[in-house]
Amino acid sequence: FSAHMVQHLCLTIVGPPLLLIGTPGWLVDPLLRKPVIFSIARALTFPAVAFFLFNFDFWLWHAPSLYNATLENQNIHILEHVTFIVFGVLNWWPIFSPSALLPRLSIGGQVLYLFLSGMPTVALGAGLTFFPPLYAPYLAAPRIWGLSPASDQQLGGLIMWVPGNIAYIFVVSILFIRWMQGQDAKQREQEALQDGVENEVILQ
Repeated sequence: FSAHMVQHLCLTIVGPPLLLIGTPGWLVDPLLRKPVIFSIARALTFPAVAFFLFNFDFWLWHAPSLYNATLENQNIHILEHVTFIVFGVLNWWPIFSPSALLPRLSIGGQVLYLFLSGMPTVALGAGLTFFPPLYAPYLAAPRIWGLSPASDQQLGGLIMWVPGNIAYIFVVSILFIRWMQGQDAKQREQEALQDGVENEVILQ
């Protein structure tokens, strides 16, 4: 279970941002210029909608009945991973949008969005850490590294809880640094403009 949680984090928190960062705007813009596609994309990437779809999907697949089904049926398992990637891209679009047609949020908006986005995942991870074993297939699975089913689920919950939260904090830290750099640049521009005005007054 704990190794599976590492995979889920890669599919939702690592992969989608890298996909968006690596996608050039010129590749996306021709599609977004089509009215129907633009309307659908704008609705799905609206922050509140993207937030809800991603977290609802993530929580839904970790319900014991559905999670157990993914372990028993490979097609369902593939569907789970596809939805993780698709909704993950939607969730991260307001932060890493590659297109000016559907732009990123302001830095303040991005920080607030990331703060809220991390909370459902943290809550689920905390729940898995403290709940008794929920997933029947793991009860009979071979014990690797001597972890009991309860310890394995606790470790998986902690992986979702702590590294998942650290990923959001890391992105927020980068945004804060960029904001500080922007503020410094604005201050230097104002100082340069003021110096220019003062020099002009002196010359007069």
